[in-house]
Amino acid sequence: MAKYRIGFFGAGKMAEGILSAVPDKASVIMAEKIEARAAELEKKYAVRTVPDLKEVAKCASMVFLAVKPQDVDAVAAEVKPLLKSSQTLVSIVAGKTIAKLRRAFGTKVKIVRVMPNLALRANAGMCAVCGDKGVSAVTVNKVARILGAAGESVVLRERDFDAVTALSGSGPAYFAYMEEAMTEAGVKLGLKREVARLLAGQTMYGTAKYLRESGADLGEFIAGVCTKGGTTAAGMAELSNPAFKRIVADTLAAAARRSKELASG
Repeated sequence: MAKYRIGFFGAGKMAEGILSAVPDKASVIMAEKIEARAAELEKKYAVRTVPDLKEVAKCASMVFLAVKPQDVDAVAAEVKPLLKSSQTLVSIVAGKTIAKLRRAFGTKVKIVRVMPNLALRANAGMCAVCGDKGVSAVTVNKVARILGAAGESVVLRERDFDAVTALSGSGPAYFAYMEEAMTEAGVKLGLKREVARLLAGQTMYGTAKYLRESGADLGEFIAGVCTKGGTTAAGMAELSNPAFKRIVADTLAAAARRSKELASG
C-alpha cells in the first residue's frame, strides 16, 4: 500500500482550505464517501480520494480530523485500532479537547489540536495550534507551518483556546456584522445596497491588509486618519464611546464562556 504524507478524515470546505495550501497534492489522500464531492476534489486538485476512512488511517503519516463534532466518536471507533505511534492526528474539530480526543482515539497516536476559523476556506485563515503532552515541538511546528500556508498560525497552550475561539474562531461573524451595519448605514445615506456593500467590504479588507502587512500601531493609524476637524474625526467622535469597547469585550467574554462550557460538556 502506498504511503502518503498527509491524509484527511473528511473532505469538507475547511479540509479543502488546508488541502489548497499543500504544495504536493500527490502526497495527500482524503476520505470522502460522497462520490460527487470526491470527484470534484479529484478534478480540481488531482488529489486521491477514497471512500474508506481505514485506508487513510493505514497509509497517511499525518491525518487531519475534519469532521463534525457529533461524528468524532464514530470515526474514532472505526480507525482507532489502525493508528500507530508514528502517526499524528491533527484535529480541527471545534469543542473537542485533547483529553476528549485522547479518550476517543487511544494512547498510540500523537495528537495535535487546532482552532481554525472560516477564513481558512479563502486561504486567509487564523489557526491556533497546541500539541498533547509528549508531542515534540518539531511535530507541532510542522503542523503550524502547513496551516500557516493557508493563512497564519500560532502555537499556544490549550488553556488559551477558549479565548482564541472567542476572538478568531467566532470573529468572522463579528466582522461580517460590522460590514452589514456599515452597508445598511450607507444605504440610509442614499447609496445603492450593492455599492454600499462593495465600499464597506473593500474598505475593511484593504485596511486589514495594510495593517497586517505594515505592522502599524493601531492607535497611531487611527490618529493619522483622523485629521483635526475632518470627516473621520467627526465619525470617530460618535464611535469613540466606552460602551462600544465594552460591548466588544462582553461579546468575546460570552463566546469564551460558551466555548468552555462546550469543552467541559
